[in-house]
Amino acid sequence: MVLAAKIFVVKDEDDLPLLATKLKSFKLEQAMSAEEESFNLVSEISGLEISKTGLEGTFSFDAVFTVNQRGKMTPLVRTYQAPFMFDLYDDNLFLTVFEKKNRANSVANEMSKALFMSLGQIVEAKIRPEDLKRFHEENFDNTKVIFFDDVDLPNISKLSLYGEALGNTTLYNDYLTHGQLWYIVFQSRRQGYTIGLTRSCIVTSFSRVDLPDFKSFIKQEIFPLISA
Repeated sequence: MVLAAKIFVVKDEDDLPLLATKLKSFKLEQAMSAEEESFNLVSEISGLEISKTGLEGTFSFDAVFTVNQRGKMTPLVRTYQAPFMFDLYDDNLFLTVFEKKNRANSVANEMSKALFMSLGQIVEAKIRPEDLKRFHEENFDNTKVIFFDDVDLPNISKLSLYGEALGNTTLYNDYLTHGQLWYIVFQSRRQGYTIGLTRSCIVTSFSRVDLPDFKSFIKQEIFPLISA
């Protein structure tokens, strides 16, 4: 089963007990209609657990989608459950949401509004291009896919490489003169997991791994790369 996560930075806040108090009472209800039916969509947080350096829980939220039932479009409500964790690391407080990109972004925005009454207090974490390059070049033999962005070639927005020992190729060095590393797929030397990683801190495990181990992997191997 593929697991996905996205990491964010919480600005100007490191008081975990205060965050826990605010999140404990969070519940949002929203009325909406679809296909002439009305729905009451609920977002809430459950299972909060706090430690000296972290806060974990689950953010659940409803979404409406439609299915075709014998030619009739029927709206249905689906409840998503997105585990999350706040972690103090060096001078930063990171929020990691275990969901795909768009839903993780939505959860982060709702968290920002719940905790700070506004957007913009929880923002995307970043890995500098030079740090992702260094990380890759320390693991030449373990990187299987590389995408480059900020490409200066006309009509080309991204370049990619697939294969073995990608850092030892002429094309790799040539592409570095035209763009920057944006996304890599690599095998962790510590854990053996096959992982996809972007500079915007989207992390995808293509290996079979349970959530607690995925959380530990992110803390040990991804947090040190982040420039916040």
